[in-house]
Amino acid sequence: MTRAEAAGPDARAGHFQAVLDRYQAERRLPTVVAAVLGDSEDPWTTWTGAAGDGASVDRQYRIGSITKTLTAVLVVRAHEAGLLSLDDPLGRHLPDSGAYADRSLRALLSHTAGMQSEPAGPWWERSPGGTVEQLLAANDGSAAVFGPGEHHHYSNLGYGLLGEVLARVHGRPWWALVEEQVLVPLGMRRTSYAPEADAAPGLSVHHLAGTLTPEPAHDTGAMAPAGQAWSTLADLARLGRFLVDGHPDVLGADSLRAMRQPVPPASDYGLGVRTFPYAGGVLAGHTGSMPGFQAVLLVDPVHRTGVAALTNATTGFSGSELARALLGDHTPGPVTPWRPAERVPGWAAELLGTWHWGNSAYEVRWHDERLEWRDLARGLALAEQFAQHDDGRVVGTAGYHHGETLHVVRREDGTPDRLECATFVYTRTPYPDGP
Repeated sequence: MTRAEAAGPDARAGHFQAVLDRYQAERRLPTVVAAVLGDSEDPWTTWTGAAGDGASVDRQYRIGSITKTLTAVLVVRAHEAGLLSLDDPLGRHLPDSGAYADRSLRALLSHTAGMQSEPAGPWWERSPGGTVEQLLAANDGSAAVFGPGEHHHYSNLGYGLLGEVLARVHGRPWWALVEEQVLVPLGMRRTSYAPEADAAPGLSVHHLAGTLTPEPAHDTGAMAPAGQAWSTLADLARLGRFLVDGHPDVLGADSLRAMRQPVPPASDYGLGVRTFPYAGGVLAGHTGSMPGFQAVLLVDPVHRTGVAALTNATTGFSGSELARALLGDHTPGPVTPWRPAERVPGWAAELLGTWHWGNSAYEVRWHDERLEWRDLARGLALAEQFAQHDDGRVVGTAGYHHGETLHVVRREDGTPDRLECATFVYTRTPYPDGP
């Protein structure tokens, strides 16, 4: 039991929300929603919370590779039903799989088959999906990066092919199997192939400007079993409880326990399930990402708890890190929420990017109507802030240069050559004239 838990429900809720608020602010997430799992019957949640403008715990988000866990459950079900064996070579079910035909289904599930990480052709996450025939024709095994069983090498391609194996042994489309054999029995009514009403928009945050860019949400076609699905916190909580207890109409607890066991040479990946150590023991489940979205579902079967979280940002999110923080003891102090910038004024836009003071590199960002100097040698720690006064001067508002004026020295063509502030000179390249 953590200190937050020992202090009572109100303290626990305050701890969870404080962690989520700080995570949203520091990671620049448009919205993020989270649930700490356990206690209640349906959905299996102790607490839910949201951070960011317009965030709602009831919205749908894309869950990316958590879809792989759904696919893996179907493969294990088919194995238990005698429709296939986990040790079957892929070629037994997909004769047109080329040099990958000798890789076992178990190896595909555990990412130990040596397949390349991504299918050949356009980036599948950002392109309209093709057919299975196109996928097989373009990925004949000639791009294998390892021999079977040599290394754990994550492969989205492997899960696309597993979806087709399922379709052929059942004579039913992969998503129809997901609905019939997993979603309906578990009561996951708001998990869908495509976004439904009140789905969050997928967004990308400009690293320097802090502005938002809409991301695409394509139907990924034959690669859908690797990352297509959309879901909600409540449905992920239902899936989390299933991963702990099993379900008589899906898979039993013993089968799920076997799925959590790493498959050598993998040290932390079993059959569609990843494991992460944390202060309380071991968390198991999956993380996920697609353009504009990231997600996590991790459970501790021993202590019957876990975390589900969803965000509509392409980068900036670590599901395992957030889970550890929510289940930990440290409660951060209040923080100002991060809000995206609507525009960057011209005086600031031309200064964004990397500047050097001698050999020391700083990343200059726009945030909260200010320029931020982030120290690249200290993990982007905030070093300086500058804002424009009414008289047009750019003045330090925090850091060593607080109160001092930043001067932009320009070339003959008007572009910035260097920045000067109280004898400190910042240039685009390190020591352009020597130390």
